[in-house]
Amino acid sequence: MNITISELAYFGGEPKFKEKLFVGRPNIGNRDRLLERINDMLDRRWLSNNGIFVQEFEQRIAEHLGAKHCIAVCNGTIALELVIRALELKGEVIIPSFTFIATAHALQWQEITPIFCDIDPKTHTINPWRVESLITPRTSGIMGVHVWGQPCDVEALTEISNRHNLKLMFDASHALGCSYNGEMIGNFGSAEVFSFHATKFMNTFEGGAIVTNNDELNQKLRLMKNFGFSGFDTVIYLGTNGKMPEISAAMGLTSLESLDEFIEVNHRNYHCYQKGLADIPGVYLFPVNEIEKNNYQYIVTEIDENKAQISRDLLIEILHAENVIARKYFYPGCHRMEPYRSYFPNAGLLLPETEKLAQKILILPTGTSISEEDINKICQIIRLVIANPPK
Repeated sequence: MNITISELAYFGGEPKFKEKLFVGRPNIGNRDRLLERINDMLDRRWLSNNGIFVQEFEQRIAEHLGAKHCIAVCNGTIALELVIRALELKGEVIIPSFTFIATAHALQWQEITPIFCDIDPKTHTINPWRVESLITPRTSGIMGVHVWGQPCDVEALTEISNRHNLKLMFDASHALGCSYNGEMIGNFGSAEVFSFHATKFMNTFEGGAIVTNNDELNQKLRLMKNFGFSGFDTVIYLGTNGKMPEISAAMGLTSLESLDEFIEVNHRNYHCYQKGLADIPGVYLFPVNEIEKNNYQYIVTEIDENKAQISRDLLIEILHAENVIARKYFYPGCHRMEPYRSYFPNAGLLLPETEKLAQKILILPTGTSISEEDINKICQIIRLVIANPPK
C-alpha cells in the first residue's frame, strides 16, 4: 500500500477497508460439527436444565484447566454475582477500576461497595501494594482481574488475603488458556470466573463459567444457579436462574475443538503487529509473556501523545474512517462511570496510573476474521499518520 496522508478517508479519501474490522469479532469453529450438535439437541428435545452438552462442556473445561469443578452459567456477569454471594462477601471488596464495568456492577448490584485500587502500569493489573492500604474493617474480599489474559500477581494477593483473613476471587474473563507460574488460570483463589461472550476468542454465543477446586463451594454454586433446587420438587437454598442453555454449550464444545487453532492465529497476528508497529514513535505494543501460556486475544497498544504528536482519540477517529474499529478499553475507568463517579467523585486522585493508562490504550482487531495482509495495512496506516501528524 503506497499512499499519502491526504488519501486517507479522514482527509477525504476512500476507506482502505471495504468491510469494518472489529475488535472481538467472533471466532467460529467447525460449522458442520456445530449444526450436528444442534440437530442432535433438537432431536432429543432437551434444550436446557443441565443437558448432556452442558455436562460435557463443564467436564472439558475442568480437564483443560486441570481444575476439579467447572459450573457453566448463562454469562460471565451472573457468574461473578453467584461467586460473590456464595462467598458471602459484604461491606467492601477491593477491585481495580481498570476493568470492564461488570466487575464493579456485580458487587454494587448486591449492595457491596467496590473499592477501586490502582494498577501496576507494567502489567495493567491490580497493584497488590496499593491493595493493602485500602483494607478497612468493612473489607470482606479482594477481586483481582487478569486483564488481557495477563495474570495478576496471584502470589502477593494470596498472601495479603490470607494475612487479613479476606476472601479472594478472580475475574478471569480474558484469561482462558493462560497460565501463572506454569499453572493454568482457573486454579487460584476461592474461584475464578470466565466469560464466553461472543467477543471472547472462545465463545458459547453468550455464556460464562465458574471454576473452583473447593468441593463445598461447587455444591453451593450448583444449587444457586438453579433456584436452589435439589431434585425435582425440593428447594434447599436461595438461588436464581443462571443456567447455560444447551445451544450455548454446543457452541462451546465446537469452539473448544478449534481452541488451538484460534490461539495459533492470535499468536501469528500478535507477531505480525509486533513487526508492523516496531519503531513507530509513541506507539508501544503491550508485550505478552511468552514463557507462560497465553491466548493472545487482545492486541493492546499504548499511545504516547507527546512522542507520537497525535492523541490516541484522534488516531482512533482516523482508523475508524478507514473501517478499522479500534477501541479504547477500559476508558474512562469504572470510577468515572455511574453510579461510581457520583458515589466517589474524587476517586481519581487515588488512581493516577489508572487515569493515565485509560487515556493511552488503543486495542486493534485480531482473530480469525483478520488476515496478515489486513494487519500489515493497519500498521502502515498508523505509521503513515504518525510520520505525518495532522496539524
